[in-house]
Amino acid sequence: MKILSGLGLGLFLAGFGLWLYTLTMNEFTLTPAILKQNIKPEHQSTLGTRLQPMLNKTYSNGWAFSYAFDNELNGLNSEYKAAQQWDKVIYDEYSFAITKAAAQGPLKETPSQWLFLTFGLAILGALLYILPQLRLLPGIKNNHIFQQSSTARGALGWMVGTFLIGFYILLYYFPQYLVNWTLLVDPLSKAFNGGEASRWFLYGFLYTICVTVMGVRMLIKYRHSRYQQVRTLSVMFFQTAVAFIIPEILVSLNKPYYDFKNIWPLDYDFFFDYNLNSLVQSGGLGIFMLVWGIILFLIGVPVMTYFFGKRWYCSWVCGCGGLAETLGDPYRQLSDKSLKSWKIERYIVHGVLVFAVLMTAMVLYTYFTGSSNVLFIDSYSVRSAYGFWIGGIFAGVVGTGFYPLMGNRVWCRFGCPLAAYLGLWQRKKSRFRITTNGGQCISCGNCSTYCEMGIDVRAYAQRGQDIVRSSCVGCGICSAVCPRGVLNLENASEGTRVMVAPEVMLGNDMKR
Repeated sequence: MKILSGLGLGLFLAGFGLWLYTLTMNEFTLTPAILKQNIKPEHQSTLGTRLQPMLNKTYSNGWAFSYAFDNELNGLNSEYKAAQQWDKVIYDEYSFAITKAAAQGPLKETPSQWLFLTFGLAILGALLYILPQLRLLPGIKNNHIFQQSSTARGALGWMVGTFLIGFYILLYYFPQYLVNWTLLVDPLSKAFNGGEASRWFLYGFLYTICVTVMGVRMLIKYRHSRYQQVRTLSVMFFQTAVAFIIPEILVSLNKPYYDFKNIWPLDYDFFFDYNLNSLVQSGGLGIFMLVWGIILFLIGVPVMTYFFGKRWYCSWVCGCGGLAETLGDPYRQLSDKSLKSWKIERYIVHGVLVFAVLMTAMVLYTYFTGSSNVLFIDSYSVRSAYGFWIGGIFAGVVGTGFYPLMGNRVWCRFGCPLAAYLGLWQRKKSRFRITTNGGQCISCGNCSTYCEMGIDVRAYAQRGQDIVRSSCVGCGICSAVCPRGVLNLENASEGTRVMVAPEVMLGNDMKR
């Protein structure tokens, strides 16, 4: 078993190392034909002229090429801004497309081979490392999670966090520096949608691979719990089929890219003008997508949350939750359980919800009236600010990059507006609860340790108090790791949710 795990680790590191190395591969040459194909006619005489020194010059890697291109573009824009020629400033994102078009070398000529040598080896190695755990007896084993460098904010944890943060920054704001990685997945993109891979196809592919491979780990680790088995298969299915494959097929059919499980306000750009226009102009299917999205947050959320709590979405369907439950599972014990953290959480997550609602109201006002000024505030500036700070920095850079530092539900706990919306329904109008049998609690603390949402579950159990917190995502891990069967996920009449049950806490019938 150790030999197989060691082999798997070696293959994973080899594939991962080659994947990093591919960023240094290929040569890049800008030609007149590339400029003509990728730059708008109105920019040919300005930007095209500015780029003349780069023409037919070969750069040894994409980083050098992108840096040179960005310098020329930014220099030109700086001159326009200094002269206050705002109408001439170029806002188009040319860098990624031109860098990719200028690529020459093995990644462009034989991408399938490099796809196998990188992702293929990494996936095979990860599975070989994970599968031997089947020989262990079922059940939760802490395995020194607070002593290991990778899971206790040690050097390895910081390295992983730094890598994730760096990846998200490049993906969102400097995708031109990841062109070689998109070249790797071009064959898959062409198979799914008929076109070359974009940065978002790369991201969707990586996201799906992480959820799937680490989902296998979850299936093995929690194989003693049927609830966890089915829940893990659910998030794997929704990410692979609904969030990745179906939207790409829709694109191949010239239909809008649409994730049927994404709900406003998490899908904050659902009501943006370009999205509404795209859906309306796509005929019957587009109208159905628009109506489906509206019904989901107006009717679907209240009804489903009433019967099942927010777990129906946050732990069974959501892509953010799916990544947190699979890739983020090794870090769930890092969530802060303090009262101070809980107070901060309430203010921030509900603040983001209010921000999302106000931003959407302004966007719709602009869409229907044509005026971008709402009470002297520019709606486009507000939505750009939301997209940058919440959609990019908070949800991506912090939300995932901070897994090894603050636990796997940083975004879901502190920033997700949909989680806040679901939580309001769960707390006030839901049949869902986690019941506790305080008489059986031995205060081992497993439940609190493994709670990714920072809930001190043990404190509730010791008091014999039902857990009806709005932040609880109903993942059920607290129940799965309890050695005494103290905790149980239930759906019952909302009026029967017991807040204090001293007779349960004492383990006897107080009527005697």
